[in-house]
Amino acid sequence: MGRDVIVACDFSSKEEVFAFLDKFSGKKPFVKIGMELYYAEGPSIVKEIKARGHKIFLDLKLHDIPNTVKKSMAVLSNLDVDITNLHASGTKRMMEAALEGLTRPDGTRPLLIAVTQLTSTDQESMENDLLIKEPIDKVVMHYAKNAADAGLDGVVCSPLEAEKVHNTCGKDFLTITPGVRFADGDIGDQKRVMTPEQAKLIGSDYIVVGRPITAAADPVAAYERCLREFVG
Repeated sequence: MGRDVIVACDFSSKEEVFAFLDKFSGKKPFVKIGMELYYAEGPSIVKEIKARGHKIFLDLKLHDIPNTVKKSMAVLSNLDVDITNLHASGTKRMMEAALEGLTRPDGTRPLLIAVTQLTSTDQESMENDLLIKEPIDKVVMHYAKNAADAGLDGVVCSPLEAEKVHNTCGKDFLTITPGVRFADGDIGDQKRVMTPEQAKLIGSDYIVVGRPITAAADPVAAYERCLREFVG
């Protein structure tokens, strides 16, 4: 898969998500299904969106003991998603177990990526809330290296960190970056943000864009603008 824009379909019902996707006549955006929609509708929503021809990033951020994550990933592998994820803070052992569970008997599997630090986390909250005193940049690189060592395909990270992740883990190690906003847009509750064009220049492989597209007056035009700025 090459560089692409992933649309975060953070809706609370299938009626809402289908009303949104129906606007894209003839287009099949890569979509992210997160906790809100998955918990509201269950696995069937993944199957229905997949049947419509969309690539899917299933964003559930698993984080539990290795055996539980392994078994859960085995279930998720049957949904035929393209990308799924977990928290890198769950340790290398957990990530290795996840990879085992995700791999099907024929050897195929979705891409597996790890969340380093959420884009809503900044240095102050990391130190005060998590008692992690190291610089956030160092923490992200350490988590990314652990994910690479565990055999994962990439990480979710801020676009500000994409270039350094590639330098640390190799150019083929994927960077999936939320926290992307248009230059003339509102950054919302994100702390570490970048425009689609900046994300492209710094080496992001995928950008995840939610409200700038889903809440736009013309979502299709906003999506196409993202594609122009990021993919070219």
